Amino acid sequence: MPRFFVPDDLAAGRILTLPDNVVRHMQVLRLRAGGEVVFFNGNGRAYPARLVKLEKRTAVAEITAEGPSENMPPLAITLIQAVSAGERMDFTLQKSVELGVTEIIPVISERSVVRLSGERAEKRVARWQEIVIAACEQSGRNRIPPVRPLQNYAAALNTLPSDGLKLLMSLNRAGKLSSLPPPKAVLFMVGPEGGWTAAEETAAFDAGFQAITLGSRILRTETASLAAIAAMQTLWGDFA
Repeated sequence: MPRFFVPDDLAAGRILTLPDNVVRHMQVLRLRAGGEVVFFNGNGRAYPARLVKLEKRTAVAEITAEGPSENMPPLAITLIQAVSAGERMDFTLQKSVELGVTEIIPVISERSVVRLSGERAEKRVARWQEIVIAACEQSGRNRIPPVRPLQNYAAALNTLPSDGLKLLMSLNRAGKLSSLPPPKAVLFMVGPEGGWTAAEETAAFDAGFQAITLGSRILRTETASLAAIAAMQTLWGDFA
């Protein structure tokens, strides 16, 4: 059943005039009046609904029920991702949401190819949040992982939560995920295309991070993020 994010108060019996972006999406999907859909607003619940009217620029729906609250994941994964170029960053965020990350912190590292600041950074973060919402629509998630404001690497290290297992993707002083005790929360950092600098790795180790590797092969940044998240979910999360 098609799912749509609607940033509004939702409740069974409510009649909604849907926002323009949702109307356009419904038109692309060739939905028709009388069809069944599901809405969510990020509060953890899903709201089945019926389309009362669907025209070129207007859609009205009636919410018919309210689903149970989505269970919180057994493993909370915060992805701290150095910004990568082109579609790699978009792909990483989309797939990491499908795999179950709960928060995303984009950072600019020394070897990041993409450099963003000011209004350009705000627009890019807004675009990344849209990608995350679309991934939630597709994957059935009713809680939306926030994409935090873009910041430089050093600032991110100083503002990270203190709780959780801190892991850094690196070949330097690296161990294996399977050797670690099961955590409830993970702060997981992945570098850009060129990897972390020696100074950045040292700063991470000083901040309590420990390096992990997925084997002897050197993975691209988007592969490393997703492979490691999937491995964590298999060992400690809801893939187990």
